[in-house]
Amino acid sequence: MPATSTLDSATSSIPANPTPSGAAALTPSAAVYRQRATLPDVPVTQTFDIDCTLVYEVRGPTDFVFQIHAHNGMDQQVLSESLVITPDLPRRVHADPSIGNRFLRLHSDSGRVTLRYLARVQRTVQPLDPQAQELPIADLPDDLLHNLNPTRYCESDHLSTTAQAMFGQLPRGLSRVLSIVDWIHQNITYQIGTSNAMTTARDVLANRTGVCRDFAHLGVTFCRALNIPARLVVGYARFDEPPPDFHAMFEAYLGGRWVLFDATHMSPIDNLVRVATGRDAKDVAFATIYGPATMLEMAPLITQLGTAG
Repeated sequence: MPATSTLDSATSSIPANPTPSGAAALTPSAAVYRQRATLPDVPVTQTFDIDCTLVYEVRGPTDFVFQIHAHNGMDQQVLSESLVITPDLPRRVHADPSIGNRFLRLHSDSGRVTLRYLARVQRTVQPLDPQAQELPIADLPDDLLHNLNPTRYCESDHLSTTAQAMFGQLPRGLSRVLSIVDWIHQNITYQIGTSNAMTTARDVLANRTGVCRDFAHLGVTFCRALNIPARLVVGYARFDEPPPDFHAMFEAYLGGRWVLFDATHMSPIDNLVRVATGRDAKDVAFATIYGPATMLEMAPLITQLGTAG
């Protein structure tokens, strides 16, 4: 049976009530959903508790590959974590040596499988530099060059002319990427059921609708089309509405570091606990299933415990 992959489960867990005027209708203030501090303010350290439950019904031999472990590195540290699988199936966790994504591998022949992952994670958010510049390609680190290339869901080669026409004449740097984010937020409607696992950035631009992964794919695609390295990030996030879910954002490489953006404005950027980072959705799916299994329940909960400046 062919594998199925899921980046976010919006199609099954979020009420399908269309947003009347794009993603902006979900937010009281766009400023809340950007980094809270700019230079010269000090970094902000926050602590979060993760409580993630996944339940599947397995109808025959099935292999699972999950990405639900909080990333331990970059701007966050896993202080403690545990994983309980019922029944107690053999499991293996593999960490990608290049970027640190952790893959949980399971096999089940039949029956109900429940996973519960608990973690306490500390994240330190660096102040945003308003003067952050785009780097010339010649100055980019070697290991970032693949983040300029088109991928299955981010066809930056096909949208190069469009991106240049829309954003090519804007001042380069952070302000140009924020213009991309603002355009997506104002022109793409967040609406459940308007995209699927095959939807690409070109589809999103043509249809002007999508869910969080579609917003992130379009941001990545526009950036790459302008020769700005960009990548997808998925993690645990807090929503006022809709209910808790895995959430996709994107990062652009500016001023010599990765900067996080979210064109949906659905969850504060500073409150994302990173799980996986990749070129597009195929790299960061929280579940890839090889066999006849159906998800019965998903509850990726996140609670903020405290903040220290």
